[in-house]
Amino acid sequence: MTRGIDLFAGAGGTSTGAMQAGVDIVWAANHNPSAVEFHAKNHPTAKHVCQDLHQADWSLVPEHDILYASPCCQGHSRAAGKVKATIKADASRSTAWAVVSCLEAHKTPVAVIENVEDFLLWSLYEPWAFALKKLGYSLSVNLVNAADIGAPQNRRRLIIVATRSAKKFDLNLPKKELVPARTIMDLNMKGHAWDKVSNRVAATQSRVANGRKDHGSVFLDAAYGSATSGRSLDKPLGTVTTVNKHSLIIEDNIRPLTIGEIAAAQTFPKGYIWPKSKTLTKLMIGNAVPPLMSEVISEFILKAA
Repeated sequence: MTRGIDLFAGAGGTSTGAMQAGVDIVWAANHNPSAVEFHAKNHPTAKHVCQDLHQADWSLVPEHDILYASPCCQGHSRAAGKVKATIKADASRSTAWAVVSCLEAHKTPVAVIENVEDFLLWSLYEPWAFALKKLGYSLSVNLVNAADIGAPQNRRRLIIVATRSAKKFDLNLPKKELVPARTIMDLNMKGHAWDKVSNRVAATQSRVANGRKDHGSVFLDAAYGSATSGRSLDKPLGTVTTVNKHSLIIEDNIRPLTIGEIAAAQTFPKGYIWPKSKTLTKLMIGNAVPPLMSEVISEFILKAA
């Protein structure tokens, strides 16, 4: 069986998708104790390590066929704004070098590195990519939107596939029909804590008023900085973030999306184990790689190998 490891594993989106594709995740690491705890609850057969991967002893990592890695993206994202120009952001960006160190030690045949598109604008991206090439890897740079592969969410991500071969490995993933947000929404009024739109701040009321004109009485509101109207339930959800920006509107009623709804937007399976804290759970879900994205990419690689 194909064996994989998961660097910066978070709560387990990448591992879940890889295992659904038939990859045995044998080792997973993250610096956050809560993330490691819940990754272990959902993936008990993998060995787990909680540590700063800058300090990892790669000789202790079991042999594997695929390395999955999602280095910290916050220092790269344009959404970070001025935060990008800080020592903390520099430290975040530098986590990508752990991928180089692990590949140098293990010469893993295939590596799948996920990040935001702005990773390509990192001032050290070219030296980082050059280091991988010096180790014998060919790099394929791909932009994948989760909505294009069947997820009910628009989530555009950079996927770099590194292979120890002369020919790079492009992800020619077939596009699927878009899955609308309504497929993961509970449109019942009962069982939810609703508020009145009229109680919300002026910006929300303005978006909702425009949304009613565009979409009728049932639609989504998304508190993104650039949003001026609502969003149809017949389109995929906007990108799920670490704070819940999405709300469901029915007439003059408004409620935030539930944990179950945002987890489904990220394509986590039902029954996945999350912390009791909603804040921590939203953080984990928002930081995750959609399992479906990991599954589709893994299946493509396994078939082509």
